Amino acid sequence: MSRIRIAVVYGGRSSEHGISAVSAGSVIKALDPGKYDVVAIGISPDGEWLLTDVEPEALRVCDRTVPEVSKGIPVVLAPDPTRPQLLCLDPLGGVRALDPIDVVFPVLHGRFGEDGAIQGLLELAGLPFVGAGVFASAAGMDKEFSKKLLGAAGLDVGRYVVLRRGDSLDKVASLGLPVFVKPARAGSSVGISKVRSMDGLPAALDLALSHDAKVLVEAAVVGREVECGVLEGVDGRPTASLPAEIRVVRGHEWYDYDAKYLDDACEFDVPAQLPPELTAAIREAACQAFTAIECAGLARVDFFIRPDGSFVVNELNTMPGFTPISMFPRMWEASGVSYPELVDRLVQSALRR
Repeated sequence: MSRIRIAVVYGGRSSEHGISAVSAGSVIKALDPGKYDVVAIGISPDGEWLLTDVEPEALRVCDRTVPEVSKGIPVVLAPDPTRPQLLCLDPLGGVRALDPIDVVFPVLHGRFGEDGAIQGLLELAGLPFVGAGVFASAAGMDKEFSKKLLGAAGLDVGRYVVLRRGDSLDKVASLGLPVFVKPARAGSSVGISKVRSMDGLPAALDLALSHDAKVLVEAAVVGREVECGVLEGVDGRPTASLPAEIRVVRGHEWYDYDAKYLDDACEFDVPAQLPPELTAAIREAACQAFTAIECAGLARVDFFIRPDGSFVVNELNTMPGFTPISMFPRMWEASGVSYPELVDRLVQSALRR
């Protein structure tokens, strides 16, 4: 049998460019070379699409520095379902079409990657791809609308307000303190601040607004931080992993970007040490969240568990991190699905759809 030709697309124009590259390195390394022929497509921070070398070891964090897409041969994707081709703009060889692509794994986080933009392009091109479609990607990326959809499904999403530049800050007072201020359409804890006094709110808003024109201000939830992975099954129904708990233990007050990716400041319980009935409730809620936004393929659902055992759905990620330390693959490994098997299942799910 011929190998499945898969384009792994990574990098991108968002502030999560480097984490996307690290995730892609792990995905490429996990793809069975006997089954998959990998084409690595890096998108530069400026948005240029480049055919890059498949070197997973180059796509990792080194000395607290994340990789960046900067070199390669320019390529473009023709958004024509009758000719779904990657065209290589080789300055030496001219324009040439690469061999046809069977499926795309868009390992992209943030704006222009996880928000429905590239999903729309791939749908126009008629190419199957891993992950959610246009609507679910856009809804999952926009924390305001994901909260509205999850709340309408009966899930507790906590108290929050939405602000744009020039809005009055008066309504934030109703949330109490502390609050978390975050860009409404970003991830990886980029642009997020914990605010303990109203005096700190303007600076936190300015930081968040530097990443997005819309800001979410959330009431802090005192409790445990837990995540749960979701996969789409062969029958199209979601299945949840065992949940995992994150504990920030060294030099950071909360699970910010540096704590996640650079400073080794966290400890993880995989699976989380929870009563069986609470574990079951978290897993059921994760599947409810997946269904509420009409997700596909995969998702990671993040929760806060209060001391009384009740919980809040914090957010849903339609393309969670795939780095070596990311929670999504670790939760599935604890649930009996290895990293290579996980990646293979995602690709096969995309091909079925």
